[in-house]
Amino acid sequence: MLDPNVSFTSQIFRWIGRGIGFVIGILLWPFKQAGHWYRKRGLYLKMGVGIFLAAFIALYGYFFYVTQFWTGFDPDYPAALIQVQTDAIPAGEPVTSPVTSNGGASTTIANQSAPACKPSAITTIAADLIDFNVNRNAWISSMFLSKLGLFGMEWKNTSFFDNKAAFQLGINNALRRTTTELVDTLGRVRGTSQIDQNLQSARTNLAWNETAWYIGWRGPTRPAPSLYREAITNLNNFNSALEKCQATFDARADNLLQFLDRITSDIGSTSDILRQRIEVSDAALFDTRADDRFWFAYGQLYAYYGLLVAARSDFSTVIAERNLTTLWARMEQQLRASLNVQPWIVSNGNESSALFPSHLATMGFNLLQVRSNLVELRSVLDR
Repeated sequence: MLDPNVSFTSQIFRWIGRGIGFVIGILLWPFKQAGHWYRKRGLYLKMGVGIFLAAFIALYGYFFYVTQFWTGFDPDYPAALIQVQTDAIPAGEPVTSPVTSNGGASTTIANQSAPACKPSAITTIAADLIDFNVNRNAWISSMFLSKLGLFGMEWKNTSFFDNKAAFQLGINNALRRTTTELVDTLGRVRGTSQIDQNLQSARTNLAWNETAWYIGWRGPTRPAPSLYREAITNLNNFNSALEKCQATFDARADNLLQFLDRITSDIGSTSDILRQRIEVSDAALFDTRADDRFWFAYGQLYAYYGLLVAARSDFSTVIAERNLTTLWARMEQQLRASLNVQPWIVSNGNESSALFPSHLATMGFNLLQVRSNLVELRSVLDR
């Protein structure tokens, strides 16, 4: 009596097995044909093909390594680079004690009669973040294999090998905003003084196309990492001139207000991008773009955390005079807490799902929380 049911069930599994075998056969067919072709070739051609395949595998092995291992990643990195001064001296102002810069180490002034000014912590953090992106790690977005992708589809359009690239782009976005503010307001007095050439060069270099390789659509060009490395030199040169009191850092309340405005606007834009992605898809682990959005926002917060810690040092007088110390410390604590969200796999599930939560919603909440803190600081500054 059960024989017909057993037979029907067995037939279904046979069909499923044949279907899987058919799909696997289609996927393996090109490799099978290539193997037949390879066996019929001569020795020298086989050697050439073998060398090519070995180089290809080695390059992809390197690409896998640089995309999966993040060298120097540390959410607490600002503490190793800057030291908030207790003497409440803003950046660019004369100091009487040895200048503190480059990781918080004291540098003895060779000629005590020469003027010495406090360097900019914002510039120090910006230079270190660029170094983190292009020296301690490989810049992923402009790598040839990143463009080659999966059968011609760039990796950024897939679910693989793109998280680190998105994180780097988030950092770079924050750095572009910061160098623009350094050029337009922070590194000059009002709007009538001369623009600092080092800061101008840093902004120009960081504005270079992130995906630029040695060859572009219009012919030979410069790869993005080489321009970004020049921006490190530009920022360090500005800080060196500032230490010698030969450059300007205008640490006024209205400049800090504008800097916070720009960061607030930048974070608000990213939170809206996350919201749109949440509305478009709730495919949980199968959303191929959710990880890009998450790690871009994470990179942005990672950079702004260091830059805002640095701003507390550069604008120490303004923060003390406006009684912002408590509010600023709370903002830093909440911003640092948002960096603790580091999922292995980014899920964009339904927000009410218990099994597949929405990491984009969590990141969006963190962004808006930071933004609300910045708005509160801005309102106090604007009184």
